[in-house]
Amino acid sequence: MISITSEYYVDHDFSGEDLQDHHFSDCHFYRCNFSRCELTDSLFERCQFLQTGEPGRDEPGREELSGCDFSYATLTNCQFKACNLSLSQFTGSRCFGAEFHACNLKGSDFQRASFSNYISQKHYFCSGAIKESNLSYANLGGLLLEECELTDNRWSGADLRGASLRGANLSGGEFSPEQWGCFDLRGADLTRVELSELDPRTVALDGVIISHWQQSQLLETLGLIITSD
Repeated sequence: MISITSEYYVDHDFSGEDLQDHHFSDCHFYRCNFSRCELTDSLFERCQFLQTGEPGRDEPGREELSGCDFSYATLTNCQFKACNLSLSQFTGSRCFGAEFHACNLKGSDFQRASFSNYISQKHYFCSGAIKESNLSYANLGGLLLEECELTDNRWSGADLRGASLRGANLSGGEFSPEQWGCFDLRGADLTRVELSELDPRTVALDGVIISHWQQSQLLETLGLIITSD
């Protein structure tokens, strides 16, 4: 593994480069282009992919936010740990086996990204993990994350329309009330999740795993009054 530590990259074009099996730690990547980059088995630890606090040219003092571009990159088994990936673009990226742990993914775009390996046109399986991360306002619409480890994430405001999280471990997650029913969560682990706004009459909960204390939340949604007797 090639190790790179505490480097600064500004407007750097990595597009199409082979960076597989690289280990980046405490590096800063500002407005960098990783599109179609080969990042299989690479590791990013405590890296910054978002530049903040840059005054705008037309409006002095205004902050500009600019993430990095991973569009159509190969991120197979790539790991991001404690990284700031806010506003990053993962459009069309190949993310099978990719892991994001304790990362800030606020406003990131995973449109048409794939965590799946297709055995045939209709048969596939997913692999990947997003844990203890901020996914607020991220675009995850239509994503397949079935059977993936997705624990202790903040999902509030994320676009999950048409996504399939069937069988995934969603325990400890924080969701917005309007998100329930927008994605498939059948068979998922919802332990430690606030369910007071989830209506079992409108959301398919086949095979969902919950804790004992969450039963009362679901029953109250149906108008039942729960007592301690």
